[in-house]
Amino acid sequence: MIRQTIVRELLPAILAQYLLNPNGIHGVPHWGRVLENGKRMAAETGADRAVIEMFAIFHDACRKSDAWDPDHGPRGATLAWTMRTQTGLDDNQISELVIACECHTSGPRAGASPTVLACLDSDRLDIPRVGMRTRPELLFTAAAREPGVLAWAADRAARLVIPAVCAEEWEWRR
Repeated sequence: MIRQTIVRELLPAILAQYLLNPNGIHGVPHWGRVLENGKRMAAETGADRAVIEMFAIFHDACRKSDAWDPDHGPRGATLAWTMRTQTGLDDNQISELVIACECHTSGPRAGASPTVLACLDSDRLDIPRVGMRTRPELLFTAAAREPGVLAWAADRAARLVIPAVCAEEWEWRR
């Protein structure tokens, strides 16, 4: 319940600076699917669920375009760092969040943690929302490459499912 409250309080501030359509392909429904993808993989990967949740709302929060925007990850990392005291994360978790946001547009650094890798995969699993096929060989964790996870995430992404977390936990309304 504490995490839900934190996100609920962060979301209006993040959306206030968000330049794109919050209902669009990189908006809140995508963030919700990224969160659910990450939660589904967390136990198997050992990833930190709190970092995954913050990654979901920060990773695309500073996009300037729904098209090619190679610097949006570092901008999202900067926003996360600026809002770090509001996230409820400790210093190590903030570091993981910033790294995950920074490298989600360029790929992980050598030796990236299971949490960072799970964050990146949670986003990549939602790529069918833009008509692309998820390529298992481009995923970083065995959990994301599991056929059941791939099929589940691809179906939800292709159908542009709006996860319950968006309305029920984040209190976001379209």
